[in-house]
Amino acid sequence: MLLASVAIIIGLPLLLWSADKFVGGAATVAKHFGLSPILIGMLIIGFGTSAPEIIVSIIAAMEQSSGIALGNAYGSNIANIALILGITALISPIAVRSEIIRKELPIMLGLTFFAAWQVLDLQVSKDDAFSLLGLFILLISWSIWTGMRGDKDALAEEYNEELNQAETNLKKETLWLIIGLVILVASSRLLVWGAVEVATFFGVSDVVIGLTIIAIGTSLPELASSLVAVKKGEHDLALGNVIGSNMFNTLAVVGIAGVIHPMEVSSDFLYRDVLFMLVASVALFIFCIGLKGPGRLNRLEGGVFVAAYVGYTWYLINSSFIGG
Repeated sequence: MLLASVAIIIGLPLLLWSADKFVGGAATVAKHFGLSPILIGMLIIGFGTSAPEIIVSIIAAMEQSSGIALGNAYGSNIANIALILGITALISPIAVRSEIIRKELPIMLGLTFFAAWQVLDLQVSKDDAFSLLGLFILLISWSIWTGMRGDKDALAEEYNEELNQAETNLKKETLWLIIGLVILVASSRLLVWGAVEVATFFGVSDVVIGLTIIAIGTSLPELASSLVAVKKGEHDLALGNVIGSNMFNTLAVVGIAGVIHPMEVSSDFLYRDVLFMLVASVALFIFCIGLKGPGRLNRLEGGVFVAAYVGYTWYLINSSFIGG
């Protein structure tokens, strides 16, 4: 138990640090080879913040800890919306100016409903996983097409400003890219091992560990990037990172994990966690789509998100650690 706790305490910071180095290095390399700022932002930075989730879920699936793999992916989606955007909106209301964001919101919502429909039979089969990866390929293609046509979008301007402030030493950033990837894999393996051991010790399911400790931990890059973006007035960047990360989690993280090892889903997970993810996604869509003008996530709505997340997490821990 002591070793497992140390593994989590050490593994999580290493995971976040290595993910930051990996994404930063990848963005610099992509910029060197002429990729446009909006494409770097949407494909590398936006999706790259999900690097902790995907590595953790791959390793968990390889070790047949499917609860951690699925709990991590969907738990991160819940944390991204309810906790991260909620906290961010409490600090500074998030205004939506980007047309790209307005197009991504309904896509994210549709993919969330599709993912929920898939698990109605209480499993993620290999066929389900391959269909998720097929949709991911379509999403990447759409992102490239949109990025090539959206260089004057508000989101593109914010990504361009971020990249202009970033490190441009190619050799140095390439080295960080490699080091970041190696440590990312090693720290993920350490974190998964520690999480499984802790779950076994307390007699709770690995799903709960995936939904709480690991999901919140792997979502910290999105929290950091969203807070920094809002502080700079880059509201679309804050929202775009979360939307991109959620779509990546839903399609790529679950898809790859499911191809490695099909996953069983409990009825509790379906009616509690998947339902909460659906409700949070619908609420975000309603708050931000702005049917009669620019969308906006205000402080009241952010407070509702945070309160809902605190209540959800309390119920999850109480029912699992005390009631279970």
